Amino acid sequence: MALGSLDDSEDFNPEINTTPLVDVMLVLLVVFMVTLPMIRHDVTVDLPQASSTPAKEDPRAIELAVDAEGRVRWDNAVIDAAALDAKLADAALSQPQPEIRLGADKRVAYEHVAEVMAAVQRHGLTRLGFVMQPPAH
Repeated sequence: MALGSLDDSEDFNPEINTTPLVDVMLVLLVVFMVTLPMIRHDVTVDLPQASSTPAKEDPRAIELAVDAEGRVRWDNAVIDAAALDAKLADAALSQPQPEIRLGADKRVAYEHVAEVMAAVQRHGLTRLGFVMQPPAH
């Protein structure tokens, strides 16, 4: 019999014998079914409880906003850069320091917002928060 020849007289079966594959898969299935209940990865986590009450308004919070043209508003009053520096210097001296809530129009250039953030940092104010409007549904 030659290795490369297929005669009509030889018994040739072109199907793949899947019996060993099924045997191995059944053994693996039994092994996993037996070992899986023994393996437990329980981690106890103390999750914080959330309340639905709104946060208290901080009377010392300062509302800063940058509109679409780049103008800065301090508690809804338009101010220039010099007035912003003076007011931030006064706010930095107060104890405890007030929270700065910075909001910006979505069309404003980031440069204007970065300038306001740099001014807040330059005066040593550390409590800076960003204000967003919730999406309209």
